[in-house]
Amino acid sequence: MATMSRMTGYIPTLDQIDELHKKIAPSQAAYDLVHTHCVVVATIARQLARHQNALFTNKLGQGSGNALDDSAGAAEQADLPSDGITGGRVPKRLIDEHLATIGGLLHDIGTYRVLKHDGSDGEPLQFDGKRYILHGLLGYEYLLEQGVDESIAQFAHNHTGVGLTQQMVIAQNLPLPPVDYMPVNLEQEIVMVADKYNSKSIPPKFLTAQAYAKRAERYGEANKRRWLDLVDQYGVPDVPALAARSTAHDLGGINTPPLGG
Repeated sequence: MATMSRMTGYIPTLDQIDELHKKIAPSQAAYDLVHTHCVVVATIARQLARHQNALFTNKLGQGSGNALDDSAGAAEQADLPSDGITGGRVPKRLIDEHLATIGGLLHDIGTYRVLKHDGSDGEPLQFDGKRYILHGLLGYEYLLEQGVDESIAQFAHNHTGVGLTQQMVIAQNLPLPPVDYMPVNLEQEIVMVADKYNSKSIPPKFLTAQAYAKRAERYGEANKRRWLDLVDQYGVPDVPALAARSTAHDLGGINTPPLGG
């Protein structure tokens, strides 16, 4: 699934990522909501990536002659540093944890531009429901405008739902250019998956894999099946532990403000 492209922009540091958020955020309340969500998603994405890499290297170490078997049983996972992830299948290749983390921190940066009320006038934050579907595209365009490399901007472009194809955009008459909005590599796919475990609802909340499956089913059985296949591949994070860590503002060393604060 990996794609190679010529670098035409920069790969932002953590400080630069924070500046990109602050530059576009219309209010402190909006920054707190969106940036915190992105930190949570980056944390989950990093956990998923590490677990995938542990499965991959563990399989290599077994010397079975088939390092890319499609599944790894509980006995094989017993000694893995799971970081709270259970299950999962061996990936086709190692995951770039740094890239997945950066992508998670920037994937939703376009949501600042689909706010109906941005909190600056004392009213509660509220998203514009009709325009919300545009947030991935708007984030992608913003990142490119700021000189961020295409490989990073694509995390914003390709994370909505469990992937939008050109055919789905046309069939559902979505207000988007009719192109694919699908992850083009494993790092983008991991961020897309991680995104589903945390909602920017007000107040924010965590979702289990089963809870998101019910949401995915609203768009058809195939959409739900796609989600369940992704869960089978990447494993299931410990959502209660993540919720507790986010409340304690302890998300793996990535600076974050209090939820909702």
